[in-house]
Amino acid sequence: MASPGLLTAQSARIKQARRLATRSFRRKTGRFLVEGPQAVREALEHRELVVEVYAEPTVAARHRDLHDLAAAAGVPWLEVDRAAVEALSETVTSQGVVAVCSLVTVPLPVAALNLVAVGVQVRDPGNAGTLIRTADAAGADAVVLTTESVDPHNPKAVRASVGSIFHLPISTDVDLPDAVRSWREQGLQVLAADGYGATDLDACIDDGTLAKPTVWLFGNEAHGLPDGIDALVDHSVKVPIYGRAESLNLATAAAICLYASAREQRR
Repeated sequence: MASPGLLTAQSARIKQARRLATRSFRRKTGRFLVEGPQAVREALEHRELVVEVYAEPTVAARHRDLHDLAAAAGVPWLEVDRAAVEALSETVTSQGVVAVCSLVTVPLPVAALNLVAVGVQVRDPGNAGTLIRTADAAGADAVVLTTESVDPHNPKAVRASVGSIFHLPISTDVDLPDAVRSWREQGLQVLAADGYGATDLDACIDDGTLAKPTVWLFGNEAHGLPDGIDALVDHSVKVPIYGRAESLNLATAAAICLYASAREQRR
C-alpha cells in the first residue's frame, strides 16, 4: 500500500506522463521523458527544459544533488511509489527517478559548423541515441536526423544518449537534399560512410580531406544509405577492414569516422 502523499500509478499526472512514451503525444505536448539519475542530472543542468521530476522517496537521500538542483531551479519534485515510477520507466528495473522535459530539437543549423553527424533514415532508437552520444564525445557541432528517422526523444534513444541529448543541437525530420545545399553554401564538404565507397578513410586522412569542415552521412541499419546518395556527396568513404569481419555497424562506423575528422581538424 502506498504511503500517504505519494503519487501512484493510478494518479492522473502519472497516467498523463506515461503517454509521453508515444511519439504523437510527445509532439502534441512538446515534452518527453528522461529516466535515471545521470540523465536527469544532465537535464537539470539545463533547468529551463525540466518541467517536473518524479522520484521515489529514497532518491532524494541517495542522490541529494538531484534534489538540490531541482530545488535551485524551482522544478517540482514529486514523490511517487514504486509502481508509479515503474509505469514511467522503459527499463526492466527502474532507477527510481524520471523527469518530464521540453523537447530539445532545434531548426537545422547551417552556420559556424566544423563537424556534423547525420543519421539518414535511422530507425533504431538505440542507434540514434548512440550516434548522439558519439557525436557529442567527438566534439561535433550538431546531429541531424533526416525524414523517416526515429524520434531522438524516444525513451530508448534518450537512454542510449546517456545525457548527450542535452549537450549539442539536434535537428529532426530534415530533408537531406535541402540540407546539403545549405551546408554547401557555407563551405562544408559532405562525406558518406559507405562500406562500398570508392574512397578509403585512410586516404582521406593522408591527403588532408578530413581537416576540412565536414558533414558525415550515416545510413539505415538494414539498408545503408539510400540510392542516389552519390549525387549529394563529395566522397563515399569506406572504413578499411583489416580483419575478416563482413562489415561494421552504424554506431562503430560513426565513431571511427567522427573521431578521424575530429583528430584531423584539431591538428
